[in-house]
Amino acid sequence: MTFRTARPLTSALALTLGALALSACEVRRDGAEGDPAAEPSAEPDASEGTAAGTPTQTPTPTQTASIIREDLATEAPEVAEPAEPISVIIPMPDGAEVNAAAQRVLVNVLSSDAMDENWPITLSGHTDSSGNDQANLRASRARAEAVAAWLVEYGVEDDRIEVIAFGEQNPVAPNALPDGTENERGRQRNRRVELRIAPPARPNASSTPRPARTPAN
Repeated sequence: MTFRTARPLTSALALTLGALALSACEVRRDGAEGDPAAEPSAEPDASEGTAAGTPTQTPTPTQTASIIREDLATEAPEVAEPAEPISVIIPMPDGAEVNAAAQRVLVNVLSSDAMDENWPITLSGHTDSSGNDQANLRASRARAEAVAAWLVEYGVEDDRIEVIAFGEQNPVAPNALPDGTENERGRQRNRRVELRIAPPARPNASSTPRPARTPAN
């Protein structure tokens, strides 16, 4: 039996085999780069927030508001609305008596903003059409003066009050029905005092009359 020994590779064959091996490595590397599963994850690492590796956190709106000092927070000042004039009717159907219904109206007047102003208070007394004119004037004045006394008793300055007697001149309801009979409900409404609180009227500026022009000759 004859044995043959392997002959050594020639230099040209060795170079050829090396080139094939390098080509195989390039093919394997290209395949790995095209595979999505082989690519590294694009998600940021939690340790990339700061240099020390502490993750960066964005403050929430609640956390941002909590850093504002309460002693630096200022509230808008409240602007008080100006007082408005008031005008009310005080029922006084039973002569010059300030009854419970009249007192309820007056209590509301005392608590009004207009009362806190230094405005004049005008009390106008009225009656129905029964009786003569002089008697009705006296009755209407008595009603207004009774209301004035009540206000003064509860702390209103007397010099703010002005009393005016109108008698039967300004009814708010008919004193008689269409058939000529008395309208008792209307008469009761006419027996009243009208109260008004308002700024004093400004006097009109006095206008100086201009001298007449003399026509030129």
